[in-house]
This record gives sequence, C-alpha cells and structure tokens, in this order.
Amino acid sequence: MAGRVLIVTPDYPPAHGGIQTLMGKLGRLLPASALEVVTFDHPEAPAYDGAHAVTVHRVPARARAIRIAALSGRALREAARFRPDVALLGHAAAAPAGAVLRRAGIPTATYAHAEEFRVWPARSRFAMCHTDAVIAVSRHTRAMAVAAGAPADRVHLIHHGVDTPDAVTPRVSGARPPTVITVARLRDLHKGHDVMLQAMTVVRRRVPGARWVVLGDGPLRPRYEQLARELGLGSAVDFVGGASDGERDAWLRRADVFAMPTRLPDGVRGGEGFGIAYLEAAAYGLPVVAANAGGAVDAVDAGATGLLVDATDHRQVADALVSLLAEPGRAQAMGRRAIAWAQQFPWQRTADQVADVLGLIADGAGR
Repeated sequence: MAGRVLIVTPDYPPAHGGIQTLMGKLGRLLPASALEVVTFDHPEAPAYDGAHAVTVHRVPARARAIRIAALSGRALREAARFRPDVALLGHAAAAPAGAVLRRAGIPTATYAHAEEFRVWPARSRFAMCHTDAVIAVSRHTRAMAVAAGAPADRVHLIHHGVDTPDAVTPRVSGARPPTVITVARLRDLHKGHDVMLQAMTVVRRRVPGARWVVLGDGPLRPRYEQLARELGLGSAVDFVGGASDGERDAWLRRADVFAMPTRLPDGVRGGEGFGIAYLEAAAYGLPVVAANAGGAVDAVDAGATGLLVDATDHRQVADALVSLLAEPGRAQAMGRRAIAWAQQFPWQRTADQVADVLGLIADGAGR
C-alpha cells in the first residue's frame, strides 16, 4: 500500500497517448489508502471523470508556460488540503510542481519517458536531479535518466502494462489481403511513417496485394498522404485517422503484422520510451516489426514475438515485413508467442511496482 498518493501530471485521459494511458491506469489501479489527481482540463473531461471513481482536479487550458505554473499552484493547494504521503509526477514537465511539493516536505517520484530528454534537456536534468525517485519505462529511458544526472540507485525500471482480450480468433491465410497495421499519432517524425511508406513500395513488389493500414491522426497526415501518392501506393495505404479503442482492437484482429519502426531522432536521445502499441499488438497475436534501438527493445522479444531492424533503413524494414507476410506460418507462430508475451505485462503488476517505489520513498528509505 502506497499510502495517500497525489498524482500530478500534464498527461491524463481522456487525452490520447501512451503516457495518458499509463497515468489513467495508475489512477485507477494504484493500491493506495487514498488517491487524487491534478492535471489539465480537456473538453471531454466531465464525461470521463464522471465514469471513473477517481478524484481529479483539472487546471484550465492556457498557454503551456502558464499552464505549468497553474499546475504547480493547484498541486500545492490540493496537497495542503489532501495531505498526501507522496506525490507521483507523470512527466518531467511537472518538475516545477514537484519542486514546490518537496519544499513542503512531500517526497516525489518522477516518471521518465524519452522525448523530454531531447526536447527539454534542461527541464529533464532538473527533474532527474530534484526528485526522490525516478521511474524509467525502459532500459533506454533509464540510461537517459542517469546521463541526465539521476543517481543510478534511485532509478527504478518499471515497464508499461497492457489490457489483454479474453480470446483471439486464429488468422486464416488468404482470407483477406496481407495487411500491415501501424497505430501511432501522426505528430512525431520519429514514429517512422515515412520509412514505412518507402518500405511499402518494396513490399508491394514482393507481396502483391499487400496493404498498410494507418490508425492515428495529426499534423503530419497531409505530408504522408502526399508522399503515398508520389510513391504510387494509391489504395495500398489506408489512412484511417483517429480511432476509438474498440475500433483499434477490431483492426488489430484483422491485420497480419504490426509495424512501427521508430528511430532515435538524434541517434542517442528521445524516440520511443517503451511503446504500449507493441504490447497491444502482441495481445492480439500480431508479430511486430520494430526498431533495434530505443524502448522497443524492451517491448518486443526479438526473434520470438517480432523482428527488430535498423529503423532508418527502409529495405531492412521491407525485408522483415515480407518475411512475415510471405510466410503466414512463421507469422502465426510468432503471434502465438506474442500473446503469451503480452500476458506477462498486466497493468496491475505495473501499478503494484509503482506502489512499491512510492512506499519506499514515503518511508524515507529511498531518499
């Protein structure tokens, strides 16, 4: 039991994304005597908050710098009322709030993901050096946290979890066009959609009729749609746009391979911290094609549940896709192992491990 926990996070449902999913799960599953959340507002927040038995305090949406200051102020105000034993910061962006809480005598644990170390290096260094514990989502993230100044003995490796379906229908070869699926917002170049488009030109020559389904939306979508036209992919690529969890799961049931060849933007820092999407695909029996660097190395059991390749080389990506699409038996065997792999990552285990860290620093042993 983690005692009384205050979660302070800029990322929380109903906003979409991996960090949002993580924070939402912890808000509902952390074994704590009491728990409250301070986060930003969202147009759909009333419906979401009303459907979950978690006390959530929302900060009105403003310019980011003002929002962070407002988040810190609200966190201190709620802490004075709620009197938490410990605070969990969902992102380095919440470091100012963490500093305020620590001055008030409340120990903090700070989540480390990936892109913050590249995009906000100074803020990330501050966050890593001014907290009582760091929770890293992968070995890649742990290395960045230590490089940013976090004491190695205060960095705890805790992977994300995944929801697993009750049953997965076996795939039947030839029942539909060979289908590759990617689930990722079209916002970050490092997700690898551009490399996938190049790879699909090769895949189509070697696996006639193969198609790529892209779930997710964002400002890069027009750019990728234009590139697909220029490459002559036409109807071979289907940009579905944003999808609900139910729609995503339906697509995962219909696809043959999941691919998201994320890369490290500067070759060292950032990129994919872990990749819940890889586990979601595995839970539905899909073999995965991913990068041999970054968080995917922890999310995919290389050679058993998927293939890890150089994500900057579209030919390697294409070769991996073809090897799975052209050999359904191999892909299905990987898919069966992937289901068992995903079942090793229940969300409750993640929440229990986080609770252990919070309990450690609340007792003073981790400081």
